Parts: sequence; structure tokens; C-alpha cells
Amino acid sequence: MSRLKSVHGGNTREAAALLGISADQLLDFSANINPLGMPESVKQAIIAQLSCAEHYPDVDYAQLHAALAAHHGVPVSWVLAGNGETESIFTLARGLKPRRAMVIAPGFAEYRRALDTLDCQVETFALREEDGWQLTERILPALSAELDCLFLCTPNNPTGLLPERTLLEAIAERCRTLDITLVLDEAFIDFIADEPGFIPHLGEHPHIWVLRSLTKFYAIPGLRLGYLLNGDAEAVARLRKHQMPWSINSFAALAGEIALCDDAYQQATRRWLAQEGPRFYQALCDIDGLTVYPGQANYLFLRCERPDVELQYALLQHHILIRSCANYPGLDARYFRVAIRSEAENQRLLAALRQVLS
Repeated sequence: MSRLKSVHGGNTREAAALLGISADQLLDFSANINPLGMPESVKQAIIAQLSCAEHYPDVDYAQLHAALAAHHGVPVSWVLAGNGETESIFTLARGLKPRRAMVIAPGFAEYRRALDTLDCQVETFALREEDGWQLTERILPALSAELDCLFLCTPNNPTGLLPERTLLEAIAERCRTLDITLVLDEAFIDFIADEPGFIPHLGEHPHIWVLRSLTKFYAIPGLRLGYLLNGDAEAVARLRKHQMPWSINSFAALAGEIALCDDAYQQATRRWLAQEGPRFYQALCDIDGLTVYPGQANYLFLRCERPDVELQYALLQHHILIRSCANYPGLDARYFRVAIRSEAENQRLLAALRQVLS
């Protein structure tokens, strides 16, 4: 098991305290944040409008919702922003009030945590190592009329794998037939070029909710900004009643409005990942003692084949933090997730891995 207690990546404070160093001395591969950093356009907008902190945010966040709707080409009434995607998950759970829900393992922990706050029985569909941890058609017969909600992360966290489109459509159709609400978490889908996700089809699928995050792609995790979409405006309006007023701070709302229009930043991010992602993946595959899975997001899932090496702690000695996946249901201490960062930073990790596993 990991020596760290945090249930998520990005806790550099805890990891640094374990070593007796400051957090800024760690190179963090445990959080999947765009290494290009916050867009310059967002920085300049926040600096120019610091005085907005002296006023309450617009309780309806009209400009932010308009920007999100325009970005996706959908009506404003289909969109509800939140204080990070995690808040949107909890808001959705409170609004839907499912009695029996299914989550995928391994998968993001916050679905289960949100469902556990309700009187809800949570079933687990286990991915299999022999399938390369990919979702397969095995899930279709597991979707029964007793279920009323299914959470799917596409691409999945921590594996980075995206289900085949035909399978996703079959899942959506089976959920419609059985009256199961389907929640698709597309937090990392912006990193996948030419992948629109399910938003363009929400008008024909009112039983589907899509979750999105701006914090990973635009490198603003400290601001917290996410949102959800559904093709039934009345359902979204009902859900809004379950959200606290002013849950998004003024700078986060402003960041969303500006970032969505920064086409140059979006293109630069996808160019970086298209070039560095395959190079980093191949370099990891070339290291003896690792099995690396071909994820499509801005992070990679791997297994350490050296039982004598406590990989996360060994890398901490090199002041590098990776995400242990030992606390994911269905996984054990052999599994890890690493973010894809800049070429120079990735080279530091590769060098440390070669030394640790040699």
C-alpha cells in the first residue's frame, strides 16, 4: 500500500512532509494537469479584474453559462456549472436520488462517495486485467431493470482508456430501454483531438448526463470549475435547486469565460500531447520491470513487475511523486498512474525509473 493517505493525486504537501522537504521541491506526476500551465489570457484577465473580488458573483453565472453553451453549441438551459466537477457529481447525485446505481472499478472514487451520502445501493462492475482493463460488452447483460443509474468515466480514470464508440452507443441504448440514467464523465476528453464526446447527441438522449471539467485541460485546479449538461432543460432547472448559491468564485467564472475562447492555447495543448504522449509512452514501455497500458488521455496507467521495489516511495527519494492506484477497488500496490508532462520533466521521471528498477 501507499505510505500516503490521500485518496487523490496532487497532495504534494503530504508527500513532501514524508520526506521532510517543501512541496515546491517535488515534481508532481500524480495530478493530471496540463503542463502548459494556466493560459496567459486567463492570467491577464484575472489581474485586470482583481476588483471583482469586492463584489458577489452573479448568482446565475449568466456569462459563464452562455460561454459554455456557445462552446458546445447547445442551449444555455442545458448547462449547469459547479465548483469543480466533483461538486457537480454530488449535485447530480442529490438531484437524481438513485436507489440502485452501478459504478465501474477501477474508477474515480467520487461517484461512490456521492452515492454513499444517499439511501442508495451501489453495485460494482469490475474491469478485468485479461481485457487490458478495457470496458467490453460484458457490461451489457449486467445492466438490469433493477438499476436506475450508471456512472461511466470516458476516458476512464485511472486507465486512460476510452470505450469503443459502438459499445458506448449500445450502453446508451440499453440504458434508455431499461430506464437507467447514464452519467458520462468526460473530464479528460478535451485532451483527445477530434473526440466530441456525447454532448452533440444529448438532444436525442434525455436520459444521459455529461460531466465536464475545465481544471485539468486549462490548468486551473486551484480555481475549481466544472459543469454538467443534459438535453432536458426542465431536468437541469430542477437540479439547479440542489446547488448552493455562489458556489463558484468570481475568478473561476471569469477563467471559464476567457479560456473557452483561447483557441491558440487549445491547439498548443493538443500539439504537445500528440508529440510528447507517444514518445513518453514508448520510453516507458522500453523500461524493464514495467507494463504500460496505451491510454488516450494526458496520463498513463502502468504496473510495476518488481515486487521488491516500493515504486512510489523509491521515486520520492528522487523528489518525484506518482499516483499509487492501490486504493482503487480492483487494483493493488503494483499499479500506478503517471501524468504526461513536458519533455524535460518526463525525462527526469524516466531517468529515475531506470535507476530505481535497474
